[in-house]
Amino acid sequence: MSGRALSAMFDAAREQGRPVFMPFMTAGIPSEDQSLDVFRQLAADGADAFELGIPYSDPLMDGEVIQAASSHALAGGMTFLGGLDLAGRVATSTGKPVIVMTYVNPILQAGPEVFAAEAAALGISGVIIADVPYEEAVAIKAALDEHGIGLALFVAPTTDEERLRAIAAAQPSFIYAVADMGVTGRREDVSSHLQGLVRRIRTITSVPIVLGVGISTPEQAATAAGLADGVIVGSALVAEVLETGRPASAAAFADAVHAAGR
Repeated sequence: MSGRALSAMFDAAREQGRPVFMPFMTAGIPSEDQSLDVFRQLAADGADAFELGIPYSDPLMDGEVIQAASSHALAGGMTFLGGLDLAGRVATSTGKPVIVMTYVNPILQAGPEVFAAEAAALGISGVIIADVPYEEAVAIKAALDEHGIGLALFVAPTTDEERLRAIAAAQPSFIYAVADMGVTGRREDVSSHLQGLVRRIRTITSVPIVLGVGISTPEQAATAAGLADGVIVGSALVAEVLETGRPASAAAFADAVHAAGR
């Protein structure tokens, strides 16, 4: 797998007239040994790709559920390198693109070039860096580009047009459009800003748009999928794995997302 796998995935889904379902799951839950099986189940239930979250001790963007998952995984022995290794095994086992979600400090400690080379060797397709604005992602993106690894960049309802154009010009693999302000977590309703945000992005670029943050039910996922090229669902599935050991509603989310484009 490589960054090209992301482009191929979005192209194929567009030809089929549907969005993609990209569940988020924390590496190392319910245990390090069982984590790969969770991703295999997500694949069987209809995931088109995965956002694999590497546990981090200072998760600025993560809400209560994913913070709890990170703490659980770290206590169980998961590490940054262990998360990368799991991402490679998920890609090999499922044949689907894996996008690693991490924070910038581990990348800088390794060095962007070393990190990108290792990610490429493992078959990782893309990276999401939760705490880096696009201005500071340029050097890291150059290393990722050299090794064929995609980078997603964030856009929020508060992003102005000038900044949105600059983000689009950076040519990310996809734009991660934040469906609701604040940290990750469950919401009662889909943000009222969603339609306007997608419309603004569409007027500027054809880069795929993936909606995430605050999408908590299959109904909300269907609403988001009707607007974008893909949907990320995280906290709702992570909570199920923490509680029961399996992402019980993954198939319902996948069905809702895929049906929205028909």
